[in-house]
Amino acid sequence: MIHILIIDDHAVVRDGVKRLVDEQLGAAVFGEASTAQEALQLVREAHWDVVVLDISLGERNGLDVLKELQQLRPRLPVLILSMHAEEQYARRAFRAGAAGYITKDSSRAELVTALNKVLHGGKYVSAMLAEKLVVDMARGTDQPLHEALSDREFEVMCLIASGKTVSQIAELLSLSDKTISTYRARILEKMHMKTNAELTHYAIQNKLVS
Repeated sequence: MIHILIIDDHAVVRDGVKRLVDEQLGAAVFGEASTAQEALQLVREAHWDVVVLDISLGERNGLDVLKELQQLRPRLPVLILSMHAEEQYARRAFRAGAAGYITKDSSRAELVTALNKVLHGGKYVSAMLAEKLVVDMARGTDQPLHEALSDREFEVMCLIASGKTVSQIAELLSLSDKTISTYRARILEKMHMKTNAELTHYAIQNKLVS
């Protein structure tokens, strides 16, 4: 019997994954966590065959949680199920140790395919992302500017580009306004930009925000 841990702060998403697994993969034992703290505790206490992890957990960045999961259970496959487009987080997720990345608007069939792949020791990328990676390699495409940002800097940049103020971002990430302002200054420096408008234009051009 498959043991699946679902980490998402929305109950409706967790219920949807459970229903899909029951219908398509048969009997399974489920664990559920809505916060990073609950998730890490469940991973410490029990055996899981696969983790389905949302990259946006409210109080914690899912990439940070992914890295901690990898430290606790290096061989535990983690499938990222995210509302964010692959252009935003897929590369970072794989670098952090993810076994697969799939968006929440993917079909039920694709989610089942992804789960099966990572459960059997494989890596799952969508056909679209795989093609983009191959094309980038063939062109010898330089790394985009935002790849120089740390995961936290990247997260702050996307929030700035989506129109959030420093205070709103600070509250969302449980950090001080001063810390967010420091991140903003560092991001602008690394991106060779001077204003939020430039960041926003870049993010939209590169499909980092909708």
